[in-house]
Amino acid sequence: MKRYKLKNVTQPNLYEQYFDYSKVPAITFEENSVPFARPSQTWITDTTFRDGQQSRPPYDIDQIVRLYEFLHQLSGPHGVIRQSEFFLYTDKDKKAVEKCLELGHKFPEITGWIRAVKEDFKLVKAMGLRETGILTSSSDFHIFLKLKKNREQVLNDYLSIVDAALAEGVRPRCHFEDITRADFEGFVLPFAQALMERSRQAKIPIKIRACDTLGLALPYPNAPLPRSIPKIFHMLHQEAGVPQELLEWHGHNDFHKVLINSTTAWLYGCAAVNGTLLGWGERTGNAPIEALLMDYIALHGGDQGGIDTTIITEVARYYHDDLGDPISPNQPFVGRDFNTTRAGIHADGAIKNERIYNIFDTGTLLNRPMSVAITDKSGTAGIALWLNNYFRLPEERKIDKNDPRLQRIYKWVMAQYAEDRVSTISEAELIEQAKKNLPSLFHSDLEGLKKKGSRLAAEVINELFKKNLPTLLAMDAAVIEPILQEVVDNEAAIKLMYVVDAQGHKITRNITQQEDQNKYSGLGSEFADRRWFKDAIATKKVLVSDFYMSKFIGELCVTVSRPLINAGEIIGVVGIDINFNNLIKLD
Repeated sequence: MKRYKLKNVTQPNLYEQYFDYSKVPAITFEENSVPFARPSQTWITDTTFRDGQQSRPPYDIDQIVRLYEFLHQLSGPHGVIRQSEFFLYTDKDKKAVEKCLELGHKFPEITGWIRAVKEDFKLVKAMGLRETGILTSSSDFHIFLKLKKNREQVLNDYLSIVDAALAEGVRPRCHFEDITRADFEGFVLPFAQALMERSRQAKIPIKIRACDTLGLALPYPNAPLPRSIPKIFHMLHQEAGVPQELLEWHGHNDFHKVLINSTTAWLYGCAAVNGTLLGWGERTGNAPIEALLMDYIALHGGDQGGIDTTIITEVARYYHDDLGDPISPNQPFVGRDFNTTRAGIHADGAIKNERIYNIFDTGTLLNRPMSVAITDKSGTAGIALWLNNYFRLPEERKIDKNDPRLQRIYKWVMAQYAEDRVSTISEAELIEQAKKNLPSLFHSDLEGLKKKGSRLAAEVINELFKKNLPTLLAMDAAVIEPILQEVVDNEAAIKLMYVVDAQGHKITRNITQQEDQNKYSGLGSEFADRRWFKDAIATKKVLVSDFYMSKFIGELCVTVSRPLINAGEIIGVVGIDINFNNLIKLD
């Protein structure tokens, strides 16, 4: 194998022929190409908690743990999402890593990310991680203009931190930042060969992540270096001797090529492709994990390999509902309207057979049935499709577009646009029209409110247990009561909280809203005969009562209870009385 020597130039090579700053970067081609070189195994790596936090408000610890759980679920039984990298600098970062490590998941493996300085390496050791990414910028833009050094100086700096990692038995992952503007023969290949030599000597794998920092990469095998992804990995594998399983790609979407570039990396010799959930990342973002999963499955003949793709929809809902993050309505797989048609002729075809206009069975694979947005262009077929999907009607109950009841809804829709309406008909408006014209589709409003109330009440007590279980299990009223009072003070819907022991004897005071303290003065202390107590003991589950009129405060309430279980033994029950009217407003 040819040995490449570092070219320690005095002036930076900025590839002005491609990157004239006053123009859009030119796409050029050359005669020589490189062949397909698809690795025998490919996988995905994640940077949601590193690059993914550089374009949005930082996640808190609980959010990181929840998203890491989603990544684990999406990994499937074979660990398609093999690793996830974390910042290690703040106390919050470290606590999040600890919490995720406590989950004990094999996939994705938790790795770190540090700058190329030895002080940062101490953070990796302190967390007990087996692998860390190291920022090793490779272009002269970074070496000369940012770091204010020359190639030889930065190469020595990089190798010294790699040596420190190897000495501690930690796997280095060198991030060749800005590789699509880097001098391959003069810096990239000599650096890569030096890393491989150290890897052989230490018998520890050293990975190379090729980072397309500005999204300048091209998927064409006839494009020239340093922008051609096929040639980047051909050179790293064939010329620098880097095994395919030690190569990784990290792309950005500045020129709308992040997904095709990532898939191209897989096809031309790179085993691992890096992305983030929903593509969140610096500037235009990274490759969306959900899109990478779809391409991964497609490249394996459509075989999902146990991957539950419906988790993608759960991730999207979590970002939208819990994190409040904006998701473009037409963003593939996760946007509100990604499989929604507004064209009446499309809806007419879809109601006959949705395969005509849907990309695949989005109902089964993503738990997102095809939908239609209702306007004056939707026609009766569009309204029928919306109703049938919204109410998930089985084939024998589906509403035909010629149904007279549906025709009345259609006339109402057209009347809206006859008055110069320009917005789409909202979900709430369609539901209201369905109630008027198709009442048989609905459970009673009361039943719906009961279900909603039960769900929300269970969430209240489960959140209390999640945050305070060790304290509750102590069964020490002096310690428990301040916690219950804080919960009550922060949630007006809660009217009363209390803890009873396994015999039904109340061990805490009545924890109430300040204005209700006197109202509960007549409440007893023995609850062994109460339904909420007996059922919680019998089932060992969260129980939510039917709603009732409280004789103490004269308000409509529900009681939610959950047993306290320590080492398999029930030692008590927590009970919460909640104002039903306020409860259903919490959602």
